[in-house]
Amino acid sequence: MKSRHILPLGLITVVVGALTAASMLLIDWYPDQAAEQAARTDHLMWFLMIVSAIVFTGVTSTLIYCGWRFRVSDDNDTSEGPPLHGHTKLEVIWTLIPVLILAFTAVWAVRTIVENEAVASTQNAYSVTARQFAWEFTDPKAGIKTGDLRVPVGTQVRLDMRSPDVIHSFFVPEFRLKQDIVPGKTTHMVFNPDKPGTYPIICAELCGAGHGVMRSRVIVMEQADYDAWLQQAKQQVTKAGK
Repeated sequence: MKSRHILPLGLITVVVGALTAASMLLIDWYPDQAAEQAARTDHLMWFLMIVSAIVFTGVTSTLIYCGWRFRVSDDNDTSEGPPLHGHTKLEVIWTLIPVLILAFTAVWAVRTIVENEAVASTQNAYSVTARQFAWEFTDPKAGIKTGDLRVPVGTQVRLDMRSPDVIHSFFVPEFRLKQDIVPGKTTHMVFNPDKPGTYPIICAELCGAGHGVMRSRVIVMEQADYDAWLQQAKQQVTKAGK
C-alpha cells in the first residue's frame, strides 16, 4: 500500500527541488567579494542555504502531496481521521539530525568569526566617528580627515569606531562585515581588502530621521595610487595649516 505513494511524491519532490535550486543558483544573491572575510562568510551562508533548501523541498513536497492525495472530497464529511501513534525511532531521527546540523553550523560559525577577526602583524589603523547623519574617517598618523575611507589593497585595516550621539552600525556588503558603534565605548573592526574598487558604507542601525541618507564609501586602491593620494592629502593639510 505504501509503495503507491512513492512515485507521485517523488515526482512532486523533483519539481519542487528543481524550482528551489533554480531560485538559489539563477539569482545573484550576493554582491561581489572584496575582502578575505567575504569568502569565508559566503561559504558558511551557502551551506545554510543548501541545508535550508533540502529541508524546504522535503517539507513542501510532503505538504503538497498530502493536501492533494488525502483531501476530503465531500464537503459534508466532518469526521476525524484514524488516530496515529508515535514512532520512537522516527522521532529520534528527526530530532537528532537538526541537532547535529545546528552543532556543525555553530562550530563553523565560531571558526569563521575567529578567522575573520584574526589580527595581522601589519595594519593600517583609522578612527571612525559616526554621527547623525554622516561618517568621518581620520588617519591618526597622517592627521587627515575625510568623508570617504581610502585604504590600500592587500593590507589589513583596523577601524576604531565611536559615536557621540546614538547607536550606528558600520556595514559594507562586499566585505560581509557589520559592527555596531555604541555611544560611550569604542568598537573595533578589522578587514583585509583584496579587490580594488569603490564600495558603499551603510549605516545598518536605525539612527533617526536621516538614517536612510547616512552613506559613505570605502575606496580600495592599489598601493602606489594610495601612496600618491596620501602624499597629496598631506600637502593639502599642510597648506591649510599655514
